[in-house]
Amino acid sequence: MTAPPTIAAPSWTMQALRAVVLMHVVALLFQAVTAGMLLSSPGGRAMHATSGMALAIIGLLHLVVAILVWRPGGGSPRFIAGAALLLALTVVAAVLGSAGVKIVHLPLGVLLFGGGVAQLGRVMSR
Repeated sequence: MTAPPTIAAPSWTMQALRAVVLMHVVALLFQAVTAGMLLSSPGGRAMHATSGMALAIIGLLHLVVAILVWRPGGGSPRFIAGAALLLALTVVAAVLGSAGVKIVHLPLGVLLFGGGVAQLGRVMSR
């Protein structure tokens, strides 16, 4: 009779990546909430802009942790592309939103949320 296979505990870098990606998705969802507040309350624009800056910082943190999973952590580099794409699209969405190009800004926000959820699925399934 053979022993059941053991499953190694995830490294601290992988656990950090899971936490950061979850935080990134929550920040993306909060960005959608503040977009609704933008339409309904006088302080909505400032809140949407502030949460957008927080989203960009979390996106940068996501990229840094994805790199740490790969290089010093010895993990897969496959999470880096998703993190970099989410960060780049966040910057593009912020620029378009500041310029008032809502026709591209809104669908890009939906795409960002979908991409964040897809990245969360990849990170959690590992």
